[in-house]
Amino acid sequence: MTAGAKILDGKALAQKLQDSLKKEVAQLKREYGSVPHLVNIMIGKEPSACAYANSQQKVAEYIGISYDLETLPANVTQKDLVAFIKKLDAEGSVHGVMLHKPVPAHIDYRAVGNQITPVKDMEGVNVANIGKMILGDTRIIPCTPAAVMEHIHSTGVSLRGKEAVVVGHSEIVGKPLSMLLLAENATVTVCHIATSEAGKLTEHIARADVLVVAVGKPAIIKGDWIKQGAVVIDVGINKLDSRIVGDVEFESARKRASFITPVPGGVGPVTVVMLMRNGIETFKAQHEMKKVSI
Repeated sequence: MTAGAKILDGKALAQKLQDSLKKEVAQLKREYGSVPHLVNIMIGKEPSACAYANSQQKVAEYIGISYDLETLPANVTQKDLVAFIKKLDAEGSVHGVMLHKPVPAHIDYRAVGNQITPVKDMEGVNVANIGKMILGDTRIIPCTPAAVMEHIHSTGVSLRGKEAVVVGHSEIVGKPLSMLLLAENATVTVCHIATSEAGKLTEHIARADVLVVAVGKPAIIKGDWIKQGAVVIDVGINKLDSRIVGDVEFESARKRASFITPVPGGVGPVTVVMLMRNGIETFKAQHEMKKVSI
């Protein structure tokens, strides 16, 4: 396709999703007399983390969700952090808990995240929720992969039988995303550093009907590698000089793609909304459990 490739506007998609969630929260309030109460735990005050937390606060307020940011000192011990999480888990008025990244070097994020009870795990980091996702049996989906799927769905392109190539196999994006793509019957290839070392990265990308890149290296994917008419989702956020750029060489890629996300303004805005959607799902799951126990 020529330079007319459609730009996938993450801000517009995020607004559409927020409006839908706002209606859902209003209905939940009518049904249960309360709304989801979510707690974000941040350790220290790293500037980018604060900016993301501010975005969460704004989206929560718009949707009608109760949101608290709990900031703990940078030198908090892992034992005290786990105790704080257990306290939140025990509070019936708290429906969702997350541990904000990044965390200090002395905190084991995976171990601590796994202390959040699965039914309050609004980021889907507990191993129980990860396992359920692999089995297709959870409504709590990691936020960035969920945002990628929303972008793909917005194109109207069916994934069934399509060649989907994911570049990057991180635990928070590449691996869970591959499971979500498989669940919709795409044929999935996951590429990583060893793929590149073997000299096979370009050949995998060249056959991708849907290409998702989450590497964290500016413009590592060249536009002329991309298949004509491919859907390209760029998850990367990189600072290059004074600019924020993605992992895909945008201007050359848009000449070949049918749909492409910009950076910034693509996946990022939708990711925040997916976090709130997970919080709504944890709220509903806890109320469903109460009904069963009655």
